[in-house]
Amino acid sequence: MTKVLPKKVLACAAMALSATVVVGGCSSSEESTPAGSSSASRSSTLNVFAAASLKKTFTAIADEFEQQHQGVKVTLSFDGSSTLVNQIKQGAPADVFASADEKNMDKLGEQAVDPEIFATNTLVIVTAPGNPKGITSFADLNKPGVTTVVCQSAQPCGNATDTVERNTGITVAAASEEQSVTAVLTKVTSGQADAGVVYVTDAKGAGDKVATVVDPAFAAVVNSYPIATVQGAANDAMAKEFVDAVLSPSGQQILAGAGFGKP
Repeated sequence: MTKVLPKKVLACAAMALSATVVVGGCSSSEESTPAGSSSASRSSTLNVFAAASLKKTFTAIADEFEQQHQGVKVTLSFDGSSTLVNQIKQGAPADVFASADEKNMDKLGEQAVDPEIFATNTLVIVTAPGNPKGITSFADLNKPGVTTVVCQSAQPCGNATDTVERNTGITVAAASEEQSVTAVLTKVTSGQADAGVVYVTDAKGAGDKVATVVDPAFAAVVNSYPIATVQGAANDAMAKEFVDAVLSPSGQQILAGAGFGKP
């Protein structure tokens, strides 16, 4: 029986016999990567899940990362660390996770690959500009006529607030417990609350929209921020490069500029 060869094979064989050979016509339909080019030159998307308090800094780091990695798009998702952990556990496509505390990173278990501490943060009280309620301490958050908001205990900012309460013996009678530190800040800046407990970095980012009050008890409660690639990440190599960017001198400078402490 005569075997019928595909038309493309016959065409290539014919061209091989001719004096002029069009090399490109017989190549694979899949384009090969030019020698010396890196994976960064190919189009790809990197999904980064990060604590709400990292919005400003990680946006800046992501912009810098995209400039240095042609064709790469960094998609950022910000929320309370506990909320993000639940999303990742439910199958959300995260390549990198940055938490506002080690407790929530630990909840990912083996899904968090080689976590590293990249920053630290402490709490501060924020009020309306001018501090109209005259709040001077953590205890003053319970003053009559003061509406205070804090983070939920499951979130790093809430867990840190709980620790301050235990250390001081003062329990804040909060009007509400929010899912992220950003939500707490928004309630204060919008006038829905007189005071809130947030991170130093959030207060600094809010500028003259808030007044700040530091209680000595806050210094004893320091949140360490870990970052890790997520097991099974669709873009593992690029995820590791992003982690390196956060830990790099440039990334650390951006974080320091926003008020974060050193790892």
